[in-house]
Amino acid sequence: MHPPRPSAAPAVQATLDDLGTPLAEGTFVVVDLETTGGRAGGSAITEIGAVKLRGGEVLGEFSSLVNPGSPIPAHITLLTGITQAMVATAPPIGAVLPAFLEFANLEGGAVLVAHNTPFDVSFLKAACAEQDRPWPRPRVVDTLPLARRLVTREEVRDHKLGTLARFFALADRPSHRALDDARAAAGVLHGLLERLGPMGVDSVEELCAFRTAPTRAQRSKRHLGEGLPDAPGVYVFSDARGEALYVGKSTSLRKRVRSYFTAAETRGRVREMIGLVEGVTPIPCATGLEAEVREMRLIAERKPPYNRRSRNPERASWIKLTPEAFPRLSKVRTVRDDGAPYLGPFTSAREAELAREALLDAFPLRQCTRRIGRGDAGPACVLAQMGRCGAPCTGAEGPEEYAVHADAAREAMTGDPDAVVEALRGAIAGLSADLRYEEAAVRRDRLAAFLRGAARSQRLSALTGIGELVAARPLAGAPGSWEVHAVRRGRLAAAAVMEPGADPHAFVAALRATAETVPPGPGPAPAAAPQETECVLRWLEGPGVRLVELDAPWTCPARGAERHRDLTDWARETTAEHS
Repeated sequence: MHPPRPSAAPAVQATLDDLGTPLAEGTFVVVDLETTGGRAGGSAITEIGAVKLRGGEVLGEFSSLVNPGSPIPAHITLLTGITQAMVATAPPIGAVLPAFLEFANLEGGAVLVAHNTPFDVSFLKAACAEQDRPWPRPRVVDTLPLARRLVTREEVRDHKLGTLARFFALADRPSHRALDDARAAAGVLHGLLERLGPMGVDSVEELCAFRTAPTRAQRSKRHLGEGLPDAPGVYVFSDARGEALYVGKSTSLRKRVRSYFTAAETRGRVREMIGLVEGVTPIPCATGLEAEVREMRLIAERKPPYNRRSRNPERASWIKLTPEAFPRLSKVRTVRDDGAPYLGPFTSAREAELAREALLDAFPLRQCTRRIGRGDAGPACVLAQMGRCGAPCTGAEGPEEYAVHADAAREAMTGDPDAVVEALRGAIAGLSADLRYEEAAVRRDRLAAFLRGAARSQRLSALTGIGELVAARPLAGAPGSWEVHAVRRGRLAAAAVMEPGADPHAFVAALRATAETVPPGPGPAPAAAPQETECVLRWLEGPGVRLVELDAPWTCPARGAERHRDLTDWARETTAEHS
């Protein structure tokens, strides 16, 4: 036996980063480059100019010629005025680049700004790669597309830097020299920011995410985001009748909800929803995990129309080996307390059917739905004639003989799947040798679906088999504090933050005493939706988590389906490549 391994995290509801840095407090580094040509890699930098700004004030400037190590074309000299003689004694990029990066401090949170950033960023990235330096991956603002959104063609004939500098009546005009152009771009940035102010763009994050101006409804309903706690939790947008429209989560309720009413929110469906919103209900949570779980539960319970994920967990499909004298494989929606083994859940009915066919390829189980009693006899079906069923309906195979196949299928579903793996891989090899590649691909997909379902049910069963588990992890950004969770049968039963100096034994005892009572139940996910248990699993498998108490061992089968992860990943990647 071995502990469960992490699995690929399923898709979860997407969120934007919380908004935080006011524009007046953000640091912007406006850069311009002169080069020997228009393509990074085939050309080189001849000059770097930059202006660092914060709150409308110039913090510093950077300017340096660069020896490109190659001749400057004549048309470039005519354009920029930079001659070969001027760069002959200039330092190479290997000396200028570190000085520029230190000045810019992009890793410290500064925003890189340029007029047509793809050009400048591509040359800076190429220079970093040439010097074996990691690119700092800063946030970037491009004044060119920003100007196209904010300055109409009725106001300017084009959106070139010189045209915009004249439009905003700037003292600094571009001259195709790096520092002059950087100063002009900085002035253009200020002019554009003034136009963004009335649109509700108040933070650096909103600026970086800006695509279109906020709607009238967004602007008129900003008051709904005020007065919310700056704490993790769940928020519920509701309409005039109090019906839930959308449920989300965040590490900061106030910042996240406010973002819906600004230009940072550009999703069409969400903007449509904002027009219907009349109220916001915050539900503060002790930890991020509690917020994620509560979000899932609320979405499943209220089924808000503007949520696309997790709305119908009850629609998951399972494969069940029926508890009868001659068991068969059945695709079901509900897990019952009938002692039958269940495989899944599967993300779609098609995935479940593929897994069922994989088991039928490996074991000669009956596929008819008739009830077979002692003394029943009748003609054998086509599957029996093909050797894919022992024909218990004709009496050719008795209960004891048939039980061998059923027991092997049960073991493959709950323990060692090697019998299915060997059968399907053998079939794939044979079909490939006969050049029947499409049929081989079908067997490949069946095997991958079966292994994914088996691994999922085994991982869920490993955690849900534990009556109670208490685990803790250091709380990020709060030295000495711990987020502590009590999990019962895979369901989050309690969550709290233990502050520095608290008695851990007394704290855990109090958490357990106040935790939700979770009775036992059937199947791999007896007490919570599978998505919730998998969410808890991801948290438990995260860095820094410490198991405090368990009332049973936490193990998966040593020869379980997780051993064949390479087969499921390979099939998924192959499918993605051809989709």
